[in-house]
Amino acid sequence: MVTDAHSPNSKGMLCHAGAGAAAGVIAATFVCPLDVIKTRFQVGLISGIGAEKPKGSIIFGSLEQICQREGWRGLYRGLSPTVIALLPNWAVYFTLYEQLKGLISSVDGNHHQLSFSSNMAAASGAGAATIFVTNPLWVVKTRFQTQALRTGIVPYRNTLSALNRIAREEGIRGLYSGLVPALAGVSHVAIQFPAYEAIKLYLANKGNTTTDKLGAIDVAVASSVSKISASALTYPHEVVRSRLQEQGYHSDRRYNGVIDCIKKVSQEEGISAFYRGCATNLLRTTPAAVITFTSFEMIHRFLVSAFLSDP
Repeated sequence: MVTDAHSPNSKGMLCHAGAGAAAGVIAATFVCPLDVIKTRFQVGLISGIGAEKPKGSIIFGSLEQICQREGWRGLYRGLSPTVIALLPNWAVYFTLYEQLKGLISSVDGNHHQLSFSSNMAAASGAGAATIFVTNPLWVVKTRFQTQALRTGIVPYRNTLSALNRIAREEGIRGLYSGLVPALAGVSHVAIQFPAYEAIKLYLANKGNTTTDKLGAIDVAVASSVSKISASALTYPHEVVRSRLQEQGYHSDRRYNGVIDCIKKVSQEEGISAFYRGCATNLLRTTPAAVITFTSFEMIHRFLVSAFLSDP
């Protein structure tokens, strides 16, 4: 007999945390080159103001340009802080998300299927808590991915030295730059996760099964559709966040907060700037979501079977 995987016990929480961390790291490693390009698009270092436009296809041209100038390691800039951030990010997120769903279901008295609004509340709460824990590491990731194209700066050596330097030179404000738009990004998971749950339920009913028994293909479909929808609706906040996180390189701050950043970007570069790198982002986030959610579901089922089954 298998113990309820959603019950708030320590083993159940460890299963969620372990599956979430493993899934996040697998996905991050796979899509890191596209993440590097997306970040450089967002801050205007590729096909932006003062940037050299790659030849041919923007995405493949950018990959080729990075390989020529920085070697294959350039494609994986920022992977170390990304992995370090994703270990707690998805571990904390999936664990809190499942615990909040359990708490809300016990309050509502509905232990079968939460409403869209209840799923949205659980996703938002887990997202906000996770952002506070991991924001400094996302700042480091952004700096790593853009420092090769910045002149006149002393590059960061590694994740720990970057955290120390940012804290020393810019204080807590530097470590939590981009926090406000990152919190606004909670709207992303508030759309993605309820949509993911709804699509899984639809596919389960169509296949006359339950959501925890869906196959990998069904999970991939649910994760890709929900991710594309959420990304398209909430992408502008990522551009603002990246601009604020990256500007610590400059002696003078170009943007004085979120509102100032939005005003200057829209006035100087137009509304389209808020969607710069969106196509690359979708090419990156869609397979990342598929890998993350499918890996999570499969790894979680394995861990539940291995550790929550009675002998």
